[in-house]
Amino acid sequence: MTSHLTHVTAPEGVAPSPQYSHVVWGTGRFVAISGQIALDAAGAVVGAGDPAAQARQVFANLERCLAAAGADFGDVVKLTYFLTDVAHLPALRDARDAAFAGLPLPASSAVQVDALVRPELLMEVEAFALVPEQRPQDGQPELRLIR
Repeated sequence: MTSHLTHVTAPEGVAPSPQYSHVVWGTGRFVAISGQIALDAAGAVVGAGDPAAQARQVFANLERCLAAAGADFGDVVKLTYFLTDVAHLPALRDARDAAFAGLPLPASSAVQVDALVRPELLMEVEAFALVPEQRPQDGQPELRLIR
């Protein structure tokens, strides 16, 4: 069986990055996840003023949204980060690395913004995923990594 996703970390002539794949392509059902913010199920802000707590909540929300589409982090092809301060990027990357443990990282972009929908929010993350029509026997997504 061939992989439904291919990650290219360093296309010819492009400097490699350990923080993301430069190119990801694949086959399957396209899923778009709206930007997720640090709100709990009741709509309360989690971790006001704490970038690490907010990042963990954002990735927990992304995981729930992906699951609703029959997807998981192994299906994500692109993340876009919106941060009110680029200094929060290390906390966001730590949460992302925990969520993607052992998986190739997707393509990504990070943008510093003046504000988000609520003043106590520090970050928002949106995701695009490709879900295979059929999972391999073990239920894990099959991935290829090209360096």
